[in-house]
This record gives sequence, C-alpha cells and structure tokens, in this order.
Amino acid sequence: MTGKTVRDVTYQLLRELGLTTMFGNPGSTEETFLKDFPADFRYIQTLHESSAVGAADGFAQANRRPAIVNVHTSAGLSNAMSNILTAFQNRTPLIITAGNQTRDMLLMEPWLTNIEPALLPKPWVKWSYEPVCAEDVPAAFMRAYAIAVQPPAGPVFLSIPLDDWDKPARGPALVRSVATRIAPDPEVLSAFAQALSKASNPALIYGAAIARGQGWPQAIALAEQLQATVYAAPASERPPFPESHPLYAGGLPFAIAPLSQKLAGHDLAIVIGAPVFRYYPYVAGDYLPAGLRLLHITDDPSEAARAPVGDSVLGDAVLSLDALIAQVKPRPVGSAAVKRQAHGLAPHPAATHAESADGLLSSLSVFQALRAATPANTVLIEESPSNLAELHSAWPVDQPDSFYTFASGSLGWNLPASIGIALAERDSGRNRPVLAIIGDGSFQYSIQGLWTAVQHELPILFVVPRNGQYGILKSFAVLEQTPNVPGLDLPGLDFVALANGYGAHGVRANTLDEIRKACNEAFTRNVPTVLEVPVQATIPPLL
Repeated sequence: MTGKTVRDVTYQLLRELGLTTMFGNPGSTEETFLKDFPADFRYIQTLHESSAVGAADGFAQANRRPAIVNVHTSAGLSNAMSNILTAFQNRTPLIITAGNQTRDMLLMEPWLTNIEPALLPKPWVKWSYEPVCAEDVPAAFMRAYAIAVQPPAGPVFLSIPLDDWDKPARGPALVRSVATRIAPDPEVLSAFAQALSKASNPALIYGAAIARGQGWPQAIALAEQLQATVYAAPASERPPFPESHPLYAGGLPFAIAPLSQKLAGHDLAIVIGAPVFRYYPYVAGDYLPAGLRLLHITDDPSEAARAPVGDSVLGDAVLSLDALIAQVKPRPVGSAAVKRQAHGLAPHPAATHAESADGLLSSLSVFQALRAATPANTVLIEESPSNLAELHSAWPVDQPDSFYTFASGSLGWNLPASIGIALAERDSGRNRPVLAIIGDGSFQYSIQGLWTAVQHELPILFVVPRNGQYGILKSFAVLEQTPNVPGLDLPGLDFVALANGYGAHGVRANTLDEIRKACNEAFTRNVPTVLEVPVQATIPPLL
C-alpha cells in the first residue's frame, strides 16, 4: 500500500499521459472524482454532455492527442451518445468516464444507476468497462488510453462507482507506451504498386486518415508521381488533399450508381484511408464501372471486411503512401485528364439560384464574401447540409488541418467541436481564426455550447445561413417521392437574441457589405460572434 487513494493515483496517471484538460458536465455521481480538483488540471464545463464530447473531439483532433470527458452516469451518457457516435466515426481517441452509484447499492439498481454500464455506449465505443473493484481503476484508465489510441483510434468508456475514489490504491499506476501505426504487408503493397504502375488511367481516392496522419505531402507526391486523378472519398470529414491542386477532381458522390459512373474510364482505383464506400441515399447500380479494379488500404479490419468490392490490405495510410511512392513507376506529366467539379469536396452539386425577389442573398454569395473577408489561415468548420456544394465552391481547402466536419451525419457536433478546436489553437500558439458555418436547424442541437465559448473568451465566428427550413430533408423528399412531410420548416428563430442571451455577440447581416463588416470585427472580440444571414431557401439536388 502507498498511503495514496485511487483518486490520487489516477490523477497522477492522467498527468503523465498529458490528459490535464477535462471536458464535462458534472453530476452527483462524479463529484467524488472531481472534489478538490487539482490546480494543474483544467475543467472545460459545458451545459450538456453531448457538447462535452463534441468539444473534446475537436480538441483531440486539433492537438492529435487523446482527450478525457466526464459525464453523468446513465443519464449523461445517454445524452452524450450522439457525439460519441460521431467521435467513433471520426476516429477520435477519447476516454469517456461516468460515475455510477455506490457499490453497496448497485444490486438494488437505485435511481440513476447505470444498470449495464458496459452495454449502454455500444456499439459506438471501442471498449466499455466498469472495474470489478476500486483498486483496478488506475490500471483500467491505462488500458482505456492504450485502446483509444491504437488504430483505428476511437472513444472508450469507463464507469466508476462513486465510492471507489477514496479507497486505498495498491500502488502507483504503471505508464506504458503504445505504438499507434500499422505497417502494411510488404508483399501485398508491392503488388498494389505494380498494379498502379501498369494502369493506363489510375485514380487515387483519398480519405480522412491521410489528414489525421499529416500525410498531405505524401498524398501529393504519389499523385504527382503517378499523374493520377485524385478524388476525395465520399463524405470525408477531413480533406485529404489540397483542393487547389491541378490533379484534384473533387469529392465522390454519396450513392452507389452515381459513384460508379463517376469512376468510369479508370481501369484501376485505390482507396487510401477511407471506407469502401460511404453510401446514402440508396441509388441502385453496379458498385464499380466495367473494367475497373479496386484496391483498398485501411487501418481498420472491420472496414476492410465490410467493403463490398475490392482487394484490401491493413496498414497506416501515410506509411502505405511512403511505401507506394518508393515503388511506383513515374508517369509523364499531363497523363491525367482531370475533370474538376465546381462543388469541390461536396458529394452533390449546388442548387439552382435565381434572382431573389425579396432581396435575400444566395448562400453561394454569402460564402464567397466570407472567404474574401477572413484571413487565409482561417479554420473552417461546417454543419450546414443544405448548402454544402455552395460552401465548397466558394471555399476550396488548400491548407492542411483547416477544415473539419462530422463523419456521422449526426447533427450537433460542430458547434462544440469548434470550441475544442479554438482552445487547441490558443494552447498551441497557432491562434488561427476559427469560423463555423452551421445551419439554422443544426444550430439548435447544441446551442448551449455558446455559453462555454463565452466563458473561455473564444472569438469564434459562428455563421448561420438562415433559410428557415430543413433544406436537405426537402431534398430527400424529392428523391424519395414523399410529398407533404410535416416538420420541415423552421419559422420564428431569432439567432441574434439567442446569441445575446448566452453572452455572445449577435448580429444580423442582410447585405454583403454587412457580412464583410461583421467579419472584420468578429475576431477582435473576446467573445464569440453569431452572424445570422437570411438566405434563399433552395433545395439542393442529391445526385
């Protein structure tokens, strides 16, 4: 025995692992963990558990380090599930903890008990566990850390009964190092390199794992060596390649038949660091065009197993790029005939914009004005499904780590994620401006995150292109031939009033000059700015 408690030893382990920033919303079963909170730790309070997870996700991604989240037993964990789903699909290493009731009462299942703590967060965590005894808590944290960072990275969950923390510890926690990169099978990768070298018109389909692994230089080098057309995998949450590069064609469509048609004319395609493929909605067709062979590199065994077509190899995306660069034969410059799509990373084209009789701006003109009025190094965060194509047309991403969105499609991630990203920008000294574009429907899912941004004096610019509707759902209604669906309009929202109520600065802009003025002022404040811009209510095509 050491004379130290389980809490003492656990906090020391967290220090040694560099996990001294904690995101959370405290509950009664967590107060025994949080009491006498150490002065060298930082607690980022949110007003909802889902926002705690989203903020931690953004922080972890921007820092390329795990983050720790503390939520409230079964109730708080249930609240957090939407963004735990997103963190899992974002491949973000998080250690999510919750209290549970006193061990002496667990058999009776008292109020607010997490009855089956290992079951509740599944399938959206890599590991879920409640230690058998208090003395196991520190070692469980070490195991949680190791599992979270190993590929594919992702969230893990620990449930800790509230009376565990003051129990005597067995001894200090043992800190271990864990390797986080998997080298691909050299024989298989050599065969992939030979196939790429022999292809007459190869296509490179890059995914977000390249961005997470800081692999833009390698992605560029392979593309230029092969002189191959580069596509972003469907619904990439991080851009894997500079959109201004002449070999970049854009993001692939999100449905089976259109994606297959987009790849027509290529005889070989290789997917690196992405699933094969993200599809939605269902549009029947062949998975691949005639004459196309598909290769796949991923660090996720389940991703390789569920791919409906193609030959897969397990491996780190960036290590695999390095190996391919060393083996593929160069092709003459100009070999690729790249057809660049106007909507860039977006999976579908923009809606048709006509002149508005009521003077409302188009979303395209709004986004063009925002790009022109903000610094070149601005970090862009997006959760505005109704006008993705317009955003990516106006704002091509040409710097690494300057664009983030959610891999899951579950609304409510991007507002709190922008808080975590802005905190990381400040902590790192990069201090890049952070701008989040969030639709008026999406904004409601995590609006309470504004309070956290205000408390931490984060000058984030939140832009709300207010179209008064769930425009993307109206697009699905057209595709699915489901007229007269209720609940697709959103009248009566006042974002200036909502922002001011949380202590942020709310402003409404109706002209391009007003947008430019708002941008010039936003990053000089010590609170976030919410810029509401009424825009034309268009319905984008999904195909």
